[in-house]
Amino acid sequence: MEPTVQDAPDASRYEIRDGDRLLGHADYQRDGSTFVFTHTEVDQDTGKSGLGSTLVKAALDDVRAKGGSVVPQCSFVRGWIGKHEEYADLLAGSES
Repeated sequence: MEPTVQDAPDASRYEIRDGDRLLGHADYQRDGSTFVFTHTEVDQDTGKSGLGSTLVKAALDDVRAKGGSVVPQCSFVRGWIGKHEEYADLLAGSES
């Protein structure tokens, strides 16, 4: 089964799951349409690589679809955006 990513707004995080199994999460604090990503964590014992990137890409795609912006306090999210310039426009305060 391919891992899926979904927003879990009640928990203030995006979750990556394999069926019912939680593989990781990207925590955020929301201020209106701005998502402040504070922490990202994935289970290193899954035997799957790239889960963090899959999680962050899907989360940022969802923020974009919602018309939101991002403040990447989490070093993983900040580094991921730095390597994927096509997501830099999501940074809060950036010019589109």
